[in-house]
Amino acid sequence: MTDGVEKPEQLSKEQMARLVMDLLYRTMVHHTLWFNEVEHQLGMPKALEMMNDVWQKSYPIQIKRLSEIFSFKLQDSVPEVLLTKEKPELLKMMEELGKNWLAGDGVWFQTVESNYDMGEAKRCNDSCWARFSPFEAVAIKKFFQLPEAAGLTGLKKALRFRLYAYINQQSIIDESPQSIILQMNDCRVQSARKRKGLEDYPCKSAGLVEYRTFAETIDARIRTECIGCPPDSHPSDWFCCWRFYS
Repeated sequence: MTDGVEKPEQLSKEQMARLVMDLLYRTMVHHTLWFNEVEHQLGMPKALEMMNDVWQKSYPIQIKRLSEIFSFKLQDSVPEVLLTKEKPELLKMMEELGKNWLAGDGVWFQTVESNYDMGEAKRCNDSCWARFSPFEAVAIKKFFQLPEAAGLTGLKKALRFRLYAYINQQSIIDESPQSIILQMNDCRVQSARKRKGLEDYPCKSAGLVEYRTFAETIDARIRTECIGCPPDSHPSDWFCCWRFYS
């Protein structure tokens, strides 16, 4: 209980520990709300550009302070403990982070759905992808220093480093010199529904936003075509399939 508590030092040790985590949570939300407001006021391209600038400037400051708080060492602004891990361990971390991301996504969807309905949840989901997908494309472009017009070669590389790529199985096929095809051979969400005897989740509306904005952010010349995505029928070897061409 916190009745009568007026100052942080009056909290119990456990309550203080929980409050530390709550402060970290508030910091993440504040960062996100800044991005949302800059996008609202100045537009998505400017917001994405400044988001990267903010991250480059704020990350070294925040990771240094966190290293002091939680007593871990840094090497070139990277937690030293990560640099001591072997590649299989790091790949496992990437997979678990991908699962965490997907779990958070699912909890948001289910919470909106339980408070309203699936239609409202899908509307929010599609709008979220319209923002997250270009952000993720910019993040990958910056990480690998891809050129502004990265072409289909850049898109192929970027698709392999998306968050879902660590937990789903996909194939990228060179269809022609001007086009590639992406097949989602195993989708964690759809496979889970299949095991439960449920129909495919109708994700086409989200995919049309997600893949188009991702590809156009990698290279504005790239166009996107849906070959098939639930509720469309599909063969057993993929859940959704997309063509990218320029």
